[in-house]
Amino acid sequence: MNVYVVLLLQTLTASATHIVAKGVVQDVDTLTLTFLRSLISSAGLLLFVFWRGTTLRVERADYGRIAFLAALATLNQLLYLYGMKFTTAANGALLYALTPVFVLLLSSFFLKERITPKKSAGIFLAFTGVVVVIFERGISLSSEYNHGNFVILIAVTCWALFTIKGKPMVLKYGATRATTLATVAGGLMLFPFAIVPTVSFPYAQLSRLDWAGIFYLGIGTSIISYFLWYYALKRIEAGKLAVFSNGQPIVAAILSVIFLDYTITGNFMVGAAITIVGVVLTQFG
Repeated sequence: MNVYVVLLLQTLTASATHIVAKGVVQDVDTLTLTFLRSLISSAGLLLFVFWRGTTLRVERADYGRIAFLAALATLNQLLYLYGMKFTTAANGALLYALTPVFVLLLSSFFLKERITPKKSAGIFLAFTGVVVVIFERGISLSSEYNHGNFVILIAVTCWALFTIKGKPMVLKYGATRATTLATVAGGLMLFPFAIVPTVSFPYAQLSRLDWAGIFYLGIGTSIISYFLWYYALKRIEAGKLAVFSNGQPIVAAILSVIFLDYTITGNFMVGAAITIVGVVLTQFG
């Protein structure tokens, strides 16, 4: 499958995460939600691996690297969901738009990828376009959101490191094995801390919409989106991959037009156009 088709699908599945997460974290505590998400995604990935007959064996020398990826993935999810309780969905989307900047710098240091003028200009344009779109949709600079914003910024750093440090493992073992190992190992790491609140949580109070959101986070984000991300990472540079995350707020706005009667404005069109130009420019950098 063409890598850019994969990235469009990844952007589509990831775009609703900020909206879904903001709704679910109001009804489920962060630790329980992260563990439920991990259980669902681990079960789904293990069933998929069993169905395909894929081995999960890795070299002993890579145990520590897989464990590090698992810790980064788990921290990213835990910190993101916790931060979303204290900030807005728009703020979360804007902060994740910083991912390409972090990945560009880290990929230069760890993967020796070149920081070209075109790549830098493309990332700058893409981020500028996102700022135009997000500010129109309700970005808030209020100090009451500082705590949540800071926590999500740490989550973004974990995601950038997950991307960079995961590339060697993806190249060596493939997207399916790397994603499954990181997800399952992350769930095992979380188990001692999350089992008590998860078992004692009052599930009767959850609505069907809450459960739909939990399964979306477990399947749509943690399985489909993660797998597609690592699949694409095997085929293009990390910096070029990361800039596609800038398309998420735009796709989320389009989904809002379809499902939530959101209105497309001139500012949105300008911001979207700038972002698309930036993404395209980065691919030629």
